[in-house]
Amino acid sequence: MQQSFMKTRPVLPLVLSMSLPMVLSMMVSSLYNIVDSYYVAKISEDAMTALSLVYPVQNLINAVTIGFSIGANAVIAYHLGAQDAKKANAAAAQSILWNVLHGIVLTVVCIAVMPAFLRMFTSDEVIVDMGVRYSRIAFLFSVVIAASMSMEKIFQATGRMMITMVCMMSGCVANIILDPVMIFGWGPFPEMGIEGAALATGVGQALSLVIYLACYAAKMIPIRLHFNREIADPAIAKKMYAVGVPATFSLALPSLLISCLNIILAASSEVYVLVLGVYYKLQTFLYLPANGIVQGMRPIVGYNYGAKENGRVRQIFCTGLALSAGIMVLGTVLCWAVPGSLIGLFSSSAQTIAVGSTALRIISVGFIVSSVSVISCGALEGLGMGGPSLLISLLRYAVVILPLAFVLNLLWGPVGVWHAFWITEVIAAAVSWAVCRKKVFSAME
Repeated sequence: MQQSFMKTRPVLPLVLSMSLPMVLSMMVSSLYNIVDSYYVAKISEDAMTALSLVYPVQNLINAVTIGFSIGANAVIAYHLGAQDAKKANAAAAQSILWNVLHGIVLTVVCIAVMPAFLRMFTSDEVIVDMGVRYSRIAFLFSVVIAASMSMEKIFQATGRMMITMVCMMSGCVANIILDPVMIFGWGPFPEMGIEGAALATGVGQALSLVIYLACYAAKMIPIRLHFNREIADPAIAKKMYAVGVPATFSLALPSLLISCLNIILAASSEVYVLVLGVYYKLQTFLYLPANGIVQGMRPIVGYNYGAKENGRVRQIFCTGLALSAGIMVLGTVLCWAVPGSLIGLFSSSAQTIAVGSTALRIISVGFIVSSVSVISCGALEGLGMGGPSLLISLLRYAVVILPLAFVLNLLWGPVGVWHAFWITEVIAAAVSWAVCRKKVFSAME
């Protein structure tokens, strides 16, 4: 279990070496999100609206599978730091089994509820039909997503970020290539329309899982998966869920937020619903790379916490915060400099571009300060403190922003909803900093 580099290498080079592969992977993943939406928008604006309405449920599936995997990642990294190989292996095996079960349940439930879910936001049967057709194919890959997420976090817990990068990028690149081929029927493929976009996504996810399994079979990580009675340790499962459940809620909260905001905005016009959906596609260019910093930082925090290297934990937190803030500065500049060009990737409507440009400029005011909340959540999860991390996410995605958006919409219309974003980020950042001073800094004196 030669993982000692996590507590001996200088902090900045260590965080960069762990994070940069993940940042690059997240950038490619962001590009996939943009390309996928770009080609769907070429089908019709109704197709893009359908994709926007399905997004919250897709995010819920990702939240459950990724959230539990984050819990497994923290437990595995902790036991690696404590030099307990047996428990690290048991946690890895349990994470696979439990997450596959999560995937099965999600497949059945999400496919069943989609028609009723879509009709909550639109009465247009064309949009409902497109959403159902897309989701039925996309959700069939939930088990693949679950298994792939577990393998991803297992590899990350051992510091094998380059392998994770290759696996993630392979799936995204395959998706980018297959999108136009399957949507528009290039070459030998039939024209599948919006179903082609869903199938291309699923094939890309399956490819990532296959590469993970091949790397595991080649013994590229020190973890071994033994599916026997020895892994049945309730204490390990309890620890994984203690972090995984709050992480799941944190990741699922954007689904709740988007659904509620869609209800508020739909009362004015479906144009605002489309703009909100476009914004959440665009913001992945910022928050996914920032999440790459978190993914690189989280196992280092867990390992050093397990090894009792508290001083390094604080240094890792501050380094991650600085890197994340740098990404957010770039995003803020782009949203103020070329908002019309960004929205124009998804719509040629002058009204949509005008509304979207205003939205981007207002929402982006909160980007830089949001890095405090993003990094705080990652550090707390790495320490196994899922509860405080969930508190921060609740503030960002429900407790503050939803009432604020409702009130500001009554006062100023949809523009008030955009202002609710940056006001919420300022409040959440203040609370995050206070929590981390107590949990990350003061507790480690």
